[in-house]
Amino acid sequence: MSSSPATGSEPAHGATGSEPAHGAAAADAAVRPRRRRDPEGTMRAIIAAAEEEFSERGYLGGRVDAIAERTSTTKRMIYYYFGDKLGLYIATLEHVYRGMREREHAVHLDDLEPVEALRTLVRTTFDAQEQRTSFVRMVSFENTLGAVNIAGIDSLRELNRGVITTIERLLERGRAAGLFRTDADAPDAYELHQLISSLSFYRVSNRATFREIFDYDMLAPEHRDAARRRAVDVVLGQVLEPGAQS
Repeated sequence: MSSSPATGSEPAHGATGSEPAHGAAAADAAVRPRRRRDPEGTMRAIIAAAEEEFSERGYLGGRVDAIAERTSTTKRMIYYYFGDKLGLYIATLEHVYRGMREREHAVHLDDLEPVEALRTLVRTTFDAQEQRTSFVRMVSFENTLGAVNIAGIDSLRELNRGVITTIERLLERGRAAGLFRTDADAPDAYELHQLISSLSFYRVSNRATFREIFDYDMLAPEHRDAARRRAVDVVLGQVLEPGAQS
């Protein structure tokens, strides 16, 4: 049972007649730790819950009420931070894209020799999309809507431009070293990003249908290493000069 301070006409224990009962309560409050507001922590929790909700149900099926329940907050608080459902959705999509780009940045491709850097990029993308399936599901949902929710969002364009710039630098270094193809059919940065992403993305996005139709689970542990090696081999086969060491 909590020891609430005395109220009314009954003096608190040890109080004199001239000391009001709430004086002891004020003293207690002064030494008790105050609950601090943490808006950044609240926003992170909301984004994490929104990532779960939108990756499971998409933008149209996702419910702000469900996100509020996951975070023990209120719709009013969510709208205070993000404006509306669309604002929250875009912030969440930016968050999952940023997670992918940060994984790529963290491996410091510019510090590796070109062929090893390309191998590392493929492996990093493969691992990241397998480990964060919510990214794949959210992007898949948005594509079914024709990307109408993110059309013209400059922050998303700028965020993802970095991966193209990174690949452009990598290709330039490899070509300068005589390792990467320079002919007219050699893939550019956009084509290479498309190839690398597709080899990783498909395993997650089409896992359920592929498994049901062919009784083959693309994400099963026994298939993973071979699929990862094959992804690297396919990309290197498109980029390397004939005779260049792979």
